[in-house]
This record gives sequence, structure tokens and C-alpha cells, in this order.
Amino acid sequence: MRQQNSSARKSGPPPAPTLEIESELRAAGARVVAGVDEVGRGAWAGPLLVCAAVPGQGEPPAGLTDSKRLTPKRRRELAAQIEPWVADHAFGWSEVAEIDEFGMTEALHRAARRALDALEPRPDAVLLDGRHDFIGRPWRVRTQVKGDLTCVSVAAAAILAKVRRDSLMAEIAEEHPGYGFEKAAGYPSPTHRATLAEAGPTPYHRMSWAYLDNLPRWRHLRRVRPAPDGQIPLL
Repeated sequence: MRQQNSSARKSGPPPAPTLEIESELRAAGARVVAGVDEVGRGAWAGPLLVCAAVPGQGEPPAGLTDSKRLTPKRRRELAAQIEPWVADHAFGWSEVAEIDEFGMTEALHRAARRALDALEPRPDAVLLDGRHDFIGRPWRVRTQVKGDLTCVSVAAAAILAKVRRDSLMAEIAEEHPGYGFEKAAGYPSPTHRATLAEAGPTPYHRMSWAYLDNLPRWRHLRRVRPAPDGQIPLL
């Protein structure tokens, strides 16, 4: 039998996230550590949602990982186990009008702070998925690339956020059928693109985004956000 090259072998599932970094932050003086993740940043429609989650006592639910690696059914099952396990969790929303008026970076900043401000007690440290700190002072923030794959608190926040926003987008789908919101949650799926080109945007679409430039019938609806100095940027 020919021996299989090790580089050609299929890799197994990634290691389960741990509380290692949360423990490091506690050892450095943080009593309460919150994991933070967002969902909806790249969607064309629907609000942005940020979740902050504080790990609870005992073993976390088995199967935590990047929420995008899970089926919708499995995400819902895990969310039902995460909610009673975490010591606290909270959501911060940024609606479409706010995204259009202030841009995504500011929307992330506001939504994250809303989530963190709702936690009790106030976290001493924040573990944020990604490499960009969009929260800022006075919060003590540590960014972690692929935090939802490596850190329990971030994975928990990611799953809770995804399940909550997906549920909202399914409700919006009943109001605006045909866009596939119940499956793609406002992201640019083929169904979403086709219906958008034919029927145009709904009140839940982000009207400052460049996708409208590629829709001849609807590009005149695009909202141009003023530049920081008050000047209107050229498209």
C-alpha cells in the first residue's frame, strides 16, 4: 500500500476554544472579562449586532467554535446551552440609519459600547475578536485574531449574536419576502441579488453602500455620507 503524504492528509477539526487568554487577563488583575464579537458587518441589509459575554463557572458547553462553522440548528442548540452558562451577556444594536449616517467603524464602536454598558458588573477587560480595536478607551481591550476559534468567551458571544440576529432577519423576511433574509440574513446571496435588482431595496437595506452603484434602476437612491470635514465626497 502506498503511504499517504502527510501534507495531503485531511486536517481534523480545529482545537476547541479555551479559557487560556481569559485566565491570563484575570491573572493580570481583571476580575471580570467579557468576550465580544459582532455579526452583520458585511451584510447589505439589516442591523449590526454586537454581543458581549462573560464566562460562567464550570465547564462551558461542548462544541463551541466559530459560529460560521455550525449549522443553524446546532447554533440554536448551543445558544440555548450558553445562555444559562454565562455569568452575563448583553447585546448592542446599530440600526441601518445609524450605519448609513456614521459609517461602519462608528457603528461598531457604538454597538459594542452599548453591549458592554449593559453588563453587570462592568468588565475590567474585553477580549475582542479580530485585530482592530473599534471599542477604545476607557475599556481595556485585547484583540485576538480568530478569537471565536480560540477563546471561549468570544465563541459564546459570536454564537449568541448570530442566533439573535438570524432570528430578527427571519422576522424581516416575513415582512419582505423574496430577498432570502430567512436564509442569508441580509448578506448578498444570489436570491438577494436577484430580488434586489428587480424590486429594489427595502427600508432595511444600507443605502450608503456601494452595491447600489451596480443596480442601474436603483443607484439614484444611494445615500452619500458626508466626509469628516463636512465636504461631500466624490463617488
